[in-house]
Amino acid sequence: MKPVYLDYAATTPLDERVLQAMMPYLTDHFGNASSVYSFGRVARKAVAAARSQVAALLQADPSEIFFTSGGSESDNWILKGMALALRRAGKGSHIVTTQIEHPAVLNTCRYLEQAGFQVTYLPVDIDGRIMPKTVQEAVREDTILVSVMTANNEVGTIEPIAEIGAWLQQQGIFFHTDAVQAAGHIPLAVDELHVDALSLSGHKIYGPKGTGVLYLRRGFQPDSLIHGGEQEHGMRAGTENVAGIVGLGRAAELAYESLGAEWERLSELQDRLIQEIRRIDGAWINGAIQYRLPGNVNFGLDGLSHDTLLIRLDMAGFAVSAGSACSAGSLEPSHVLLAMGQTRIQAASALRVSIGRFTTQAELQLFVRTLKDIVETLRK
Repeated sequence: MKPVYLDYAATTPLDERVLQAMMPYLTDHFGNASSVYSFGRVARKAVAAARSQVAALLQADPSEIFFTSGGSESDNWILKGMALALRRAGKGSHIVTTQIEHPAVLNTCRYLEQAGFQVTYLPVDIDGRIMPKTVQEAVREDTILVSVMTANNEVGTIEPIAEIGAWLQQQGIFFHTDAVQAAGHIPLAVDELHVDALSLSGHKIYGPKGTGVLYLRRGFQPDSLIHGGEQEHGMRAGTENVAGIVGLGRAAELAYESLGAEWERLSELQDRLIQEIRRIDGAWINGAIQYRLPGNVNFGLDGLSHDTLLIRLDMAGFAVSAGSACSAGSLEPSHVLLAMGQTRIQAASALRVSIGRFTTQAELQLFVRTLKDIVETLRK
């Protein structure tokens, strides 16, 4: 049997159309986008086109799009850069985030604590959802920055970003959202979300790995994370990864074009999968049902360890995960599930099945049959 990939939340396969767009810039059009002669002009034009493609996905201005090496760099840059810039301007040193953020945000905030900043890590409800009122109550006179992810990478819960952002905008507090997991699944119009900064990653939207985006609203000037040349409007040094940027731009364009159709298709597949999993004795679904990314099904199985299940499923030809790929190998249960109020035993049973552009109903039917057989065997 051909292996079945069901871990799209960890990474997505490179779309063939994206590869086709990239190929000329890996071969003939190899110029440095900063060069003034024809080779450089061709590369520079391609980067500008990709910037416009990403801007369309976010309903932003191309001048507000900065290319990075990925979501983690984007998160690090905006949190460190704005925190330092705002503290230096005498605005304060208090940061607000949530307990369920990606490690790129959580570990950056812990780093900033060592640099003298105060950070409040907000709790979430049983579904992994942060209440806007919780954010409002955490804000102080010296709060300079708030970062709340658009949707959780482990359980798929979508956060009320627009409501949080509207209130923070009225208060004049800088608001960042990590939208890496949400991109390509839900609309991300930055003005409607009321965000000042937003992070994306190419490999989560069928683009190349090692590419990312930081959307930054005009008027804000974070400290640079990488110093050197004048690339990216003089704010992010380093020779442009032209082929990667072109691929990211094409991936963003495809994601924008298929947003509605993919929502419907993946939601239908997801609903069927949830129904089948709920039929298994001792199974439960983690995360919100109503406010959930299409394609993310995180569930627990009473009395079973995800380690055992992952090995059995892998042997049977199915690639699923126990949560964030960035936390793989950790001996600790999911920080997201613990923040949602689960016990360590419950959290240690969780599996995440995430589906995407190339997933079929037949693959999911086969997965469910295999999972039920494995569970039955383990419980004998």
